Amino acid sequence: MEQKRPAARVQQGFLHGAFILMFGVLLVKAIGALFKIPLSSIITEDGMGYFSTAYSFFNVLFSLSTVGFPVAVARLTAAEDALGHFRDVRQIKAAALPVFSVIGVLCALLMASFAPLYTRLVQSPGALFSMLALAPCAALCSISSVYRGYFEGLRNMLPTARSQVAESLGKLIFGLSGAIFVMHMGTRELQASGTVFGCTVKSEADGCQLVCALGAAAAILGVTLGAVLGLLTLVFQSRRDGVTKAMLQRAPKPKSKRIWAGKLLRTALPISLGAVAMSFSGLIDASFLQTRVAYAVQTDPAALVSMYAGAIPKGNLAAPETVPNYLFGCYNMALTLFLLVPSVTQSFGVSALPSVTRAFQTGDSQKLKRTVEAVLRITFLTALPMGVGLSVLAQPAALLIYGARPGTVIVGRVLTTLGAASVFAALCGPLNSILQAMGHVELPVVLTLIGLCVKAVLDYTLAAVPSVNVLGGAVGTLVCYALASVLACIAIRRIAGVKIDFFSTFKKPFLASVCCGVAALLTHKAWCAVLPESRFSALPAVFLGALIYVVFLLIARGICEEDIKALPNGEKITKRLEKYLQKTGG
Repeated sequence: MEQKRPAARVQQGFLHGAFILMFGVLLVKAIGALFKIPLSSIITEDGMGYFSTAYSFFNVLFSLSTVGFPVAVARLTAAEDALGHFRDVRQIKAAALPVFSVIGVLCALLMASFAPLYTRLVQSPGALFSMLALAPCAALCSISSVYRGYFEGLRNMLPTARSQVAESLGKLIFGLSGAIFVMHMGTRELQASGTVFGCTVKSEADGCQLVCALGAAAAILGVTLGAVLGLLTLVFQSRRDGVTKAMLQRAPKPKSKRIWAGKLLRTALPISLGAVAMSFSGLIDASFLQTRVAYAVQTDPAALVSMYAGAIPKGNLAAPETVPNYLFGCYNMALTLFLLVPSVTQSFGVSALPSVTRAFQTGDSQKLKRTVEAVLRITFLTALPMGVGLSVLAQPAALLIYGARPGTVIVGRVLTTLGAASVFAALCGPLNSILQAMGHVELPVVLTLIGLCVKAVLDYTLAAVPSVNVLGGAVGTLVCYALASVLACIAIRRIAGVKIDFFSTFKKPFLASVCCGVAALLTHKAWCAVLPESRFSALPAVFLGALIYVVFLLIARGICEEDIKALPNGEKITKRLEKYLQKTGG
């Protein structure tokens, strides 16, 4: 009886864990939508420009402190857990907390120190307040990443999902209320006395920009407070990790904290560098799109204005130096929808990492092949219809999310290209997790840097063309992720030593997505031909497209029985489907 693990030990299989994380991510994104959609109206496109500029810099440090660390902790924890070295499992967490906490604090100080210089370089001084408000998040998220990686290595995805939801709720409550308060008080004071919170401004236009900058900072302060809630949730759950005294007593003597700290750093550093490299995509956009669009405004303003006739407010046209920030705000509003797709599929890579690590450690090539194919299949099943839908319904989707406002037209044009890019971006996360789980932690760095070099060239070149401007960032993003994902697929096929049938894995989701996209586009056109286009005209197209996608997959058997069984209550779902198919003759 002592050989059996206690019932209190919570573990999930690959798809079960992925389902939990995906559900958590969807809930987080729903809460995030309740935060960002009203926020764009509260602080306007100008405020979103400052908000996005701060995040572009923060994402580099965020990736350094939150991507490599949990993967390193999860990978080492999974390996030791598979061997029954439960004292080492605990030792890994004990060694990781002080090391990664110090790194997180250093990242926070680095962001606060470089904020003034960075905002001057990107010609967005109003973003300084947002950067200072966001800096503490680097330390908070770094500590949280240790707890998340620890539980993920033990194949328990619930603590991660719970903490993410708590973090998002905190962001929603504190961020929105703070932004509303600051915008209301700042605008009222500006109109009454010509000052903003006691500060004298040169003109009403400058006062409005300052109010938007402070409103964005208040919203970001809510993000920091949300990170505090997420960390507290993880600390509370860490007392119940399922590792019992009996399991610790029969485990061998653990390695020292110093040894584990060295292993964690050696594992985390290449992964973090890869994540930092990928986060440079946003930094490249923040740097090149604003400065090069500013160049386009100076060289041929008429071409850019005519391209977005009626989409750029008169206040921005009267102050041409604010146009690049305004367009960058619109670009990032589209980027918010784009990021929804890879954020959902990232959970597949996180959940698969322990399984891939175990299969690779034990030399089980068949299990490794099945896991890799399952990750790719599920990723494609999820990402393709979402990406196709964003592309074909770009303008209706922008109208649905952000309403009828001048910038919606620009958001829709950017989203047409970013929709296609989201499919490749969605593949990159799981593919990189597979490479890392197989021990090639440095390879994603190389592949990412190749894609980013191409993106930097495209951003710099295209954004300076007045007729292209911020659309150049979308093109650069598409090429970057497409190149990185293709190279990662080739690398996995060679490293794994198993032949993965990519054609059979992708063909059914691809055909189903094409049918979904065509049906959605025709439905929207038919709807608008009968009724005037409104904010909710996209909904019938979305519902019908999704229905056709699911029906096509079921008829073509694009979802494997093993995939369904691996889900929570999968056995019951499988039996019900079998009964239904028997009745219908399927």
